[in-house]
Amino acid sequence: MNAILKREFRAYFLTPLGYVLIAAMAFFTNYYFFTYNLYGATTDFSTLFSMLFPVVLFLVPVLTMRLLSEDKRLKTDQLLLTAPISRISIVLGKYLAALFVYLIAISFSMIDALIASIYAAVEWPVVIGHFAGLFLLGAALIAVCMFLSGLTESQVIAAVLGFVVSLFLMLIDALSYVVSNAFLQEIFHYMSFNDRYVPFTYGILDFSNALFFLSFAALFLFLSTAVLEKRRWS
Repeated sequence: MNAILKREFRAYFLTPLGYVLIAAMAFFTNYYFFTYNLYGATTDFSTLFSMLFPVVLFLVPVLTMRLLSEDKRLKTDQLLLTAPISRISIVLGKYLAALFVYLIAISFSMIDALIASIYAAVEWPVVIGHFAGLFLLGAALIAVCMFLSGLTESQVIAAVLGFVVSLFLMLIDALSYVVSNAFLQEIFHYMSFNDRYVPFTYGILDFSNALFFLSFAALFLFLSTAVLEKRRWS
């Protein structure tokens, strides 16, 4: 797994992709920080983390679009599938590489909080709650988009699928307003990434929401492993 992780992590920086994604996240994070915190003279980071929600929606599908689709297109997946390494190790190695790049990208929010702490008192437990929510959101979406990457050879199709599915997961609660069935309404709210993420933007560390994102990530990592297993025998 370590070899896969190192290879995939290095691959992000052998092309402009890794740098562009990190730079894009840094730009939006710092823009919102200067707009809402420095100019607004506040150490409340709720608005900043709320605004990063749609940014993650766009960036994660691009981050993950090549993880499994590129190997399938280049036929290098056959080498991996016949190597003495388990399918779950392949999936975890690729997943963790993307997650580490994502972690680097969102770390600018913590740097901004450190800058703010120079001028005023910062409620660090609340900021850490914000950061935890952003990390868990990304962890779940990376797993989902990685699974979708394994369904196609095209990176563009993988990115589009990732964006559409991520958007659906974030806005699924809106369906509760167009159905009259109380059970379905409850299901839609339960599955909504938006409803799960919002408490974190107020610094609320809810264990059930954290468990939801982690469980979602685990489910789609399992599905990615199943995709590789099926490909091995096809």
